[in-house]
Amino acid sequence: MRSVISVIFLRRLSTVLVHLKFAEHLKEAVTHVEQGHIRVGPETVTDPAFLVTRNMEDFITWVDTSKIRRKMLEYNEKLDDYDAMN
Repeated sequence: MRSVISVIFLRRLSTVLVHLKFAEHLKEAVTHVEQGHIRVGPETVTDPAFLVTRNMEDFITWVDTSKIRRKMLEYNEKLDDYDAMN
C-alpha cells in the first residue's frame, strides 16, 4: 500500500507533466512550470508543487504564447497560418 507522501508526490504538477509526456525529465518539467509555460484550465500555474486531481489532468496544456508550444506545433506540422503570423 502506498504511503500518503508518495501519493501526494505523484499528484504534483511536475510529476504529472512527466507522466503525460510534456517533459522527459522531472527537472525539465519543473523548469517549464516555473517559467510559466503550463496552464491548468484557464489558469497559468508557476508552482511545480501544485496538486493536480485526476479530473484536472485533462485540462493541462501549454500556454498559448509559449514558444515551446509553437515549436511542438511546427515539429508536428500543425502550425496554422494564424499562429505563424504571431
